[in-house]
Amino acid sequence: MCSPQFRPFPPPLSPIGAVALALFASNGARAAGEPGVPTQLAEVQFNEQFIRQPGTAGVDLKRFNKGNAALPGDYRVDLYVNGGLTGHAQVSLKQTGADSNDVQVCFDRALLERVGVDLTKLPPEAVARLDAGTDACTSLPSLIQGATVTFDNGELRLDVSVPQFALARTARGYVEPRYWDDGVNAARLQYNANLYHADSSGMNSTQTYVGLNGGINVGSWRFRHNGNLTSSSQDGTHYQSVQTNLWRSIAPLKSQLVIGDAFTDGAVFDSAGFRGVQLASDDRMYPESQRGYAPVIRGMANSNARVTIRQNGNIIYETTVAPGAFEINDLYPTGYGGNLDVTVTEADGRVHTFTVPYAAAVNSLRAGITRFSATVGQYRNPTVDNHPLLFQGTLQHGFTNLLTGYGGAVATPGYMAAQIGAALNTKLGAVGLDVTHATTRFDHQPGRNGQSLRLSYSKLIESTDTNLSVAAYRYSSSGYLDLANAIALRDLDQRGMNTAMQGIQRNRMQLTMNQSLPQGFGAFYATGSTQNYWNRSGTDTQLQVGYNNSFRQINFNVAFSRQLNVGTGKWDNRAMLTVGIPLGSGPHAPYSTTALQGGGNGPASVQQTVTGTLGSDYAFTYGLNAGHSGGGGAGSNTTAGANAAYMSPVTTMSGSVSRSSNYTQGSVGLSGGVVAYSGGVAFTPSMGDTVVIVEARDAAGARVANGSGLRVDPWGHAIVSSLSPFSSNQIEIDPKGLPINVELKSTQQSIAPTAGAITRVRFETEDTGRAAILTIRKPDGTPMQFGAEVSGEQGQGIGTVAQGGRVIARGLRNDTGKLLVNWGESADEQCSVDYSLPKMDRKMSARYSMVELVCR
Repeated sequence: MCSPQFRPFPPPLSPIGAVALALFASNGARAAGEPGVPTQLAEVQFNEQFIRQPGTAGVDLKRFNKGNAALPGDYRVDLYVNGGLTGHAQVSLKQTGADSNDVQVCFDRALLERVGVDLTKLPPEAVARLDAGTDACTSLPSLIQGATVTFDNGELRLDVSVPQFALARTARGYVEPRYWDDGVNAARLQYNANLYHADSSGMNSTQTYVGLNGGINVGSWRFRHNGNLTSSSQDGTHYQSVQTNLWRSIAPLKSQLVIGDAFTDGAVFDSAGFRGVQLASDDRMYPESQRGYAPVIRGMANSNARVTIRQNGNIIYETTVAPGAFEINDLYPTGYGGNLDVTVTEADGRVHTFTVPYAAAVNSLRAGITRFSATVGQYRNPTVDNHPLLFQGTLQHGFTNLLTGYGGAVATPGYMAAQIGAALNTKLGAVGLDVTHATTRFDHQPGRNGQSLRLSYSKLIESTDTNLSVAAYRYSSSGYLDLANAIALRDLDQRGMNTAMQGIQRNRMQLTMNQSLPQGFGAFYATGSTQNYWNRSGTDTQLQVGYNNSFRQINFNVAFSRQLNVGTGKWDNRAMLTVGIPLGSGPHAPYSTTALQGGGNGPASVQQTVTGTLGSDYAFTYGLNAGHSGGGGAGSNTTAGANAAYMSPVTTMSGSVSRSSNYTQGSVGLSGGVVAYSGGVAFTPSMGDTVVIVEARDAAGARVANGSGLRVDPWGHAIVSSLSPFSSNQIEIDPKGLPINVELKSTQQSIAPTAGAITRVRFETEDTGRAAILTIRKPDGTPMQFGAEVSGEQGQGIGTVAQGGRVIARGLRNDTGKLLVNWGESADEQCSVDYSLPKMDRKMSARYSMVELVCR
């Protein structure tokens, strides 16, 4: 059996001295070779002849032979199992032999379960020994053959290696619910403000948007309110409450309980807003290897334009984009279904819209997994005045790797629908087939009954590397109405209005495809949908197709889109060629993008954009653009503009300006978040739903590696956003930039927060005293011996003498004092030195003092 191995950590040594000692070290073997004999620390012997200076005595190097082994006691460590971080653990180290260096980690039932050992696979006598409750220290190798333990005393890290046969079978990334952290009681506010002004042809237009997402956390409960304030010179000021709710996670059911405003999940029926109560499965409680999906919005802008995204009539996102192609990939999930309506408002007032299909993927589940939802409340949609009671229940279950069954029912007064379906995972792809029957009653016209058949298909064709992520076809009979249409028509019917002009969907086809071509030939993508109606002529077709590739450092993209021009009511077919070239090779080299656009009813245009970043943390971003358009029944127009954003430690500021012969435009924006809790108030330039407050006293300015430009503020706080709930998240601080006298006892911690939690991670710091570069000489003026040890009056290590008698001294608690220098054990191999450091204020704490001393 083998006991834990401990990494040696010698007393503080200058970098030069450490290299010299390492180069001239030889291995003195003292390792066990017989089975059952604990492995001892291998001693390292150093040859002092290599570092002896001419005319000086040798240096006793025995103190470096074994290093600084861990002492018996209790430690809180970062636990790594087979190389993967699993979180924190409290471990106990005990002495096992006469030698004080013979210590080992003691394993009990709780620590074994924390490691992930399946106790049923241990020998019965080993389990009995664990349950005996004695004071004996049980090592892991004595329980599991082939297991090893390594303890890093400096990093407080415990590495455990366990053969796979002894571990419980869990999915990758799994964290046991008992280690989920509900966080602290706190209040939070996320904000996104944007002021947009345009002057086009003498018409002034000013719009203000302030998006707010505030809440309070108490224990495992989360209260949230999401709303936005919009103001314009034409429509006045309005506040829209998107949703307000109270919710919490229910770990045993892997679900979430919501009270208030929310959306149904859209996995079986289309997503619908409600105000009531919902208990539904939360896929985030499964490890990352078993989770869901979110769409990406791609589009084109001709100027510094506003992009507004709506779902079910609610504004869920708004931002300002630079001219050219844009991509939005950070939408908050609001359900698996419900198309996203995207509105692009140009600086000159032109408006374009297009719809991004946001439909459920094939509803396949892993074998044995069940997903459910139960909702009761009031139907909520700002586009209709009718808000009837809503009841909905859905159930999905994976029977085998081949078959998943799903179904559900939804009902409101005057409307009822039921669905049943199945998903098959076959070699030819994943296929979903379901049928829905709906019955609708009206007050002033005959009722309707109908069915809707949906066929979904998903497949990665490996031979051609074609990815059909969503391919769906739906056919609905003339009497079929989905929930949204049924409530809208009932609302019109109850008000005595004619409903015959409403478009009732008949056929609908949608497709999302990505096609990778052979190496060097780029990739092709396409998204689109087409549908027709029972009581309306014509077919609505929306399409985006594109091809991208690169040649050396040149990237180019060819795209075609079909979108509706709201101003003319006509469909525009537009084509764009985009070419991107980096203007340099450095980390802050600007990037040039040239875009050519034309076709349809609009003018042809060319746009040139240069973007870049500045600062060591890339906190400042900028863009310059110029463009020219002409033709298409409109006069020529030349534009020029700029935009910039700065991510400070507390907020993100942005702005844009542009001017042309037809308009002038300007905008400013401010976004970020603030958290108030018992430890104070912390600000952040960006905030997600689940965050962690980093506390590091006296570590102001230290960089937090979890975010670009994120640093500890002057009050010792930083907020890390966008954590993955129910998963292990590593929080890391880079000590670079800290004052010399401040040390972090650890630089990395892990945490597994629950959804919406505001967790707290404390990095302990220590004021080690002043640091100085001391040049120590003997009374005769010669430099002190290389490798001599310098210690304080209390025996604490201060440093080791390097070349020229210099030593980097750390931990000087006082400006004046006495140091002891020794290069051997006898009295004539020791001396003392009195030091006096110059006065230094806190602003100069990052500097070393340089002092010359004589040792007597």
